Amino acid sequence: MNEPPDSPASESDLWQDVPQAQRPRHIAIIMDGNGRWAQRQNLPRIEGHRRGVASVRRTVEECARLGIEQLTLYCLSSENWKRPAEELDFLLHLLEQYMIEERGTIMAQDVVVEIIGRRTGIPDHVLAEMDRTIAFSAANAGTRLCLAINYGGRAEVVDAVREIAQQVQAGRLQPQAITEETIAAHLYTAGRPDPDLLIRTAGEMRVSNFLLWQISYAELWVTSRCWPEFRTVDLHEALRAFARRDRRFGGIHAS
Repeated sequence: MNEPPDSPASESDLWQDVPQAQRPRHIAIIMDGNGRWAQRQNLPRIEGHRRGVASVRRTVEECARLGIEQLTLYCLSSENWKRPAEELDFLLHLLEQYMIEERGTIMAQDVVVEIIGRRTGIPDHVLAEMDRTIAFSAANAGTRLCLAINYGGRAEVVDAVREIAQQVQAGRLQPQAITEETIAAHLYTAGRPDPDLLIRTAGEMRVSNFLLWQISYAELWVTSRCWPEFRTVDLHEALRAFARRDRRFGGIHAS
């Protein structure tokens, strides 16, 4: 099977020409199309997930090399529990394997690992490896790799509202004092920058319950490539497209 070539060394030089103000601090990716890619290759769906891990590795390495502040990957949605048990078991196995096998690379690249989402339903042995990797990488100072696992944007807002309601009920917060900042401070991503660039693979034109609050002003970039086909050249194409966008955040630029 022919695969698209990866990024040439000259791509890094192109990145150096992009002013800091035109670079995204935070990239979020909806990694879609693993199963469809596998079916097109007459392979089982789980092989698409396995190949998708290689795309994760390449993307994390490139973001770390380019100095991207944060990369958030949509790994397992709260809706994915509807999938067949065999596929879910394999996804959780891949997650556990990633946490173990990539630990050395994560440390070598100075990457910080964080997880967002609900822990309910994730097996204890998988949670244990997740927690180990988070702890090992906590003192690193490079790219922050945020993995959305058992995550749903609406569930995140519900959890935030519950916490705020408890504060109101306890008399520690007045309803009229609730602001956008109050809500943001109770989201899973509290203290982190909102995504500047949202990438989606496999050509789907929807956000799929991902970071609903945080992507309010994110620039969207969609590729028809399925996630196992996503290469460094695709990431650079998205970065160049982002640099050309005119981001006004509801205002206008002075003429």
